[in-house]
Amino acid sequence: MICALSIRSFLLIDRLDIESSDGFTALTGETGAGKSIILDALGLALGGQASRKYVRKGAEQAVVLAEFSLPPDHPGWAVLAEQGIEASPFETLTLKRVIQANGPARAFINDQPTNAGLLASLGETIVEIHGQHSASTLMRAARHRELLDAYAGNESLLEACAAAWKAYQDKREVRVRLEEDLEQAGRDHAYLLAMHEELETLGPQPGEAETLAAERTLLMQSEKIAESVSEAAQAFEEGEIESCLSRASRAAERVLRIDGIEAHDGPLSRAAKAAAEALDRALIEIGEASSALDALGHEAVHDPDALEKAEQRLFALKNAARKYGVEPDGLPALLDETAEKLALSEAPEGSIEKARSEETAAAAQWRGAAGRLTEARQTAARRLEAGVEGELKPLKLERTRVQVRLEEIGEEASGAYGLERVEFEVETNPGAGFGPLRQIASGGELARFSLALQCVLAETSRAPVMVFDEADQGVGGAVAAAIGERLARLASTRQVFAITHSPQVAASASHQWLVSKAADGANGLGETRLSGLDAGERHEEIARMLSGARVTEEARAAATRLLEDV
Repeated sequence: MICALSIRSFLLIDRLDIESSDGFTALTGETGAGKSIILDALGLALGGQASRKYVRKGAEQAVVLAEFSLPPDHPGWAVLAEQGIEASPFETLTLKRVIQANGPARAFINDQPTNAGLLASLGETIVEIHGQHSASTLMRAARHRELLDAYAGNESLLEACAAAWKAYQDKREVRVRLEEDLEQAGRDHAYLLAMHEELETLGPQPGEAETLAAERTLLMQSEKIAESVSEAAQAFEEGEIESCLSRASRAAERVLRIDGIEAHDGPLSRAAKAAAEALDRALIEIGEASSALDALGHEAVHDPDALEKAEQRLFALKNAARKYGVEPDGLPALLDETAEKLALSEAPEGSIEKARSEETAAAAQWRGAAGRLTEARQTAARRLEAGVEGELKPLKLERTRVQVRLEEIGEEASGAYGLERVEFEVETNPGAGFGPLRQIASGGELARFSLALQCVLAETSRAPVMVFDEADQGVGGAVAAAIGERLARLASTRQVFAITHSPQVAASASHQWLVSKAADGANGLGETRLSGLDAGERHEEIARMLSGARVTEEARAAATRLLEDV
């Protein structure tokens, strides 16, 4: 819902702050007071076209700010998230437009700079304006299928149709790709055969090139490694380390065997034990070191033949990779891919027939799902036509007929959404023929037709706010009362505003605002003002609407009856 509307220096409005309520609010006042100016200001905040003519004379800029409270599941939050606008469903949302007298217009969402296009996309999800020259999204044929499906409750049928269409397209892509591969494989059969034979003879293994490169690097250093190992072994032998340690160990053992040493628990005894144990450990380590050097000497052999073989194998892999435009480690995968293409070109019929059969089955599944969607749409269309025509009669549009036209379209044009295009059409005079909704030329008739359609589609509209501009134009009495009753009905599930000259419509509202024009505005300009009416003021305003400039007691009595009948 709209929580507040703030307008500054906009045409006849110098400064206006509006706080609104739930339900149905009627805006009344003399012709020319500026009711439509307020509507223009709201339209500007919702992304409408900006013009410098909106800037009040003498002002540097015009500013309009609209604040909304939207439920967490409203689609507008998704629009904002997609555009990277910071906004929380648990806080109010503000839309702001600034028009400078000398400079570009600017747009903001929650004080974050944006563009008018995003405001317009967001605004369509929040407010629907129906009036003399527009009927919001109802006039756009592109939305009629969506409206009909929502009215019919076709969500599950749409999901099934979309899923079947995707499966059909996936199978089609497989078949097309297979046919293209087959055609290409047929043209390249000789080349593929030679490639496969070469790669199969080469026999590349996964990761082989990387392993060979590491092995080659090591083999290139094998001579230096062998020399270092030999030097270590020679030093070990020449140093007679093991012989020296053995003599020292035997001497330490003799110390321990002297009478009284082991039994004596003093520094000498502990030192002798420690020396003997350390020498034993050193002998063990020397033995292990000798064995390790022997093993290293066995492995560290310079083998020129092994290096040559590794280099030849690595160069063969690199040459093949360069020839076929892949990395060396990509050769095994290329071999498998070549084998698959050869198999396809040599025995294609089974795989192609299977792909075509699966595509045909998927197409049948989609057409079945789309057919069920068509049946549901046809049923809902008849119900919608009857419902709208039932609403038109009390609105003095009994000669107007409506039809929901389902036009079959090509497969590629429909796809996930079924087999047909949907458009609402009207016949304004019997025998004139049906045509687009925009052929309703009269502004009042357009607003009333929109009201009738909205009453039937009430549960499908995603916009929580509706604005009707003089839907009562050119009618009165029972028709005006019918308009008021329908506006009040719509207001049971959303916020409704109506600019009206009809006392019957105003009396149907739960709130009433008076729009007036003062001649003593700033800089000598006229100024539009708005005030909320209490019960007594509202009674007097409705009486004025009934009688004109001079309010009579009869008009006051009639106003009382109107308010009591609501």
